[in-house]
Amino acid sequence: MATPVRLWLVDAAQRIDAALGPARVARVVLPPLVDRPGKEGEFCAVQLDDGSVGLAFTLLDGTLAMLHARVAEAGCAAMGLVRGYAEGDGAARALGLATINALTRRLYDRAGFVPDDSIDSFGSLALKSGDRLGMVGHFTPLIEQARALGIPLTVLELKAELVREEAGLVVTLDPARLAGCNKIVSTSTLLLNDTFGAVAGVWRGAEAVAIVGPSAGCPPDPLFDAGVSAVGAAWVVDAEAFLARVAAGEKWGATSRKVTITPPRYPGLDALLSNVAR
Repeated sequence: MATPVRLWLVDAAQRIDAALGPARVARVVLPPLVDRPGKEGEFCAVQLDDGSVGLAFTLLDGTLAMLHARVAEAGCAAMGLVRGYAEGDGAARALGLATINALTRRLYDRAGFVPDDSIDSFGSLALKSGDRLGMVGHFTPLIEQARALGIPLTVLELKAELVREEAGLVVTLDPARLAGCNKIVSTSTLLLNDTFGAVAGVWRGAEAVAIVGPSAGCPPDPLFDAGVSAVGAAWVVDAEAFLARVAAGEKWGATSRKVTITPPRYPGLDALLSNVAR
């Protein structure tokens, strides 16, 4: 059964598609299927017929292999892929989220909304002595930064073999262990593996919560409503060069930039749709 955040995002995509006119998929670009992909080789891309590009993570439960085994979706209605985010398997879900993200970029461009450049890769958490940091997913540079500052760190993992406790570090399978953290950073994989609701339930009291990653290019309204204070995503600058690098599994470099969206700077989906309707 689809979770509330997935259903909200599918509905948002439908509203965008209705407001801007039905979009079609120009192409689906997959990274190479290799044993040890680099970070940039972990994401698929969907480009719409207006050139807008959206991304989604592909390394959950054999998703990338499933995508490579399927026929390319070029030419289909964008909403056909979007519905797979709510109803389909891992591969359909990844394509659906990438398409939602592409529709969101289409809306941003039409409405003239440009997010701020990211200060760092971690949602501008501004770590300082006295913080207690929670992490959903593995951010090695941030772990090193936290430990250098003497900040206690709790990492939520999905793999039981990684669970451990030592001075200043807890690696756990239990989302409730995040409840004592005043700052939390999470990968955007939460939007694909149906863990968003469970994790969001324990961060309500946190001072700052950041969700970061290329999969987070969707309208952030339900994330902000759930207590997220910053969303970090990728903003494609040169679509042709970017997609060529995705297909090659190469670093994206200057073909994209990292952006951060925060509630004070985000007008909201309703306002953006109202803007393009004028």
